[in-house]
Amino acid sequence: MEQRHLGRTGLRVSRIGLGTLTWGRDTDEHDAAEQLKAFWEVGGTLVDTADVYGGGESEYLLGRLVENLVPRHDLVIATKAGNVLDPYRRFNGSRGHLLAALDASLDRLGTDYVDLWQLHAFDPVTPLDETLQALDLAVSSGRARYAGVSNFCGWQLAKAATWQLASPGVRTRLASTQMEYSLLQRGVEREVLPAALDLGVGLLPSSPLGRGVLTAKYRTGTPADSRGASERLAPFVEPYLDDPASRIVEAVATAADGLATTALQVALAWVRDRPGVVAPIVGARNARQLAEALSVETLSLPDEICRALDDVSAPVHRYPDQDWSTL
Repeated sequence: MEQRHLGRTGLRVSRIGLGTLTWGRDTDEHDAAEQLKAFWEVGGTLVDTADVYGGGESEYLLGRLVENLVPRHDLVIATKAGNVLDPYRRFNGSRGHLLAALDASLDRLGTDYVDLWQLHAFDPVTPLDETLQALDLAVSSGRARYAGVSNFCGWQLAKAATWQLASPGVRTRLASTQMEYSLLQRGVEREVLPAALDLGVGLLPSSPLGRGVLTAKYRTGTPADSRGASERLAPFVEPYLDDPASRIVEAVATAADGLATTALQVALAWVRDRPGVVAPIVGARNARQLAEALSVETLSLPDEICRALDDVSAPVHRYPDQDWSTL
């Protein structure tokens, strides 16, 4: 699998990442092992998790598999901290919480360091310089090799990345930002992506298949074994089952038919090759689903297909987003 630099750093990662959101919860150890082995065998390196995935079970399971199945040095392990299961405080970016969370993650993962440590969300009640100091301490202590953020809007990303570049002392530049990005969700193109491109921050798209909707499996109804049929996950899928989304899915399916491939591969290739994107993070229910996603490595969309998909999914940019001189 092709490798790409993560932002303006020397770290190289596979251009498709393996997501582990459901590991230890909906994905058992056997299926997780099959996925990790298949991913590693085709040259995949970037594996993404978080301390809250499965209440920590995702990290624990990944740690067990790395110990017994795949050499640690062959993987780029990325995890996150700061998203807390507290109804009164959703995000905790305090230095104390973050560093304690990192230590707990390392313990579950069974490793001395993570390759990429990410702030899971912006904490509006903690001073940003305190939050970013936790990243500096994590890297300077060797517990993390690189640092990034997740779910930061445009101004938050720009402020954090600029602080790390401009403040005195030894600071850790932001390598990445992880954000939802797909043909069904192009909001990052307004301000997040321009900021990332300008500041040398690589984009790691989450939900690159529109929460599964861009596979076209919902075109004729809701499959019984899908997320949309799950009581817990149906609200996650439902926003992308409206008429505008259906028109985009139909366009993807039409392109797939013309290219003799699948809707999944077309949608994934589109986001993989967008400017500023380093590696979409793909989560699969089993090894068969993952294999279909990984087979996108051989697919490059023709320019005319890309333009057609751009047009049908184009978000509305109005003042003051980006170039407003023609409004």
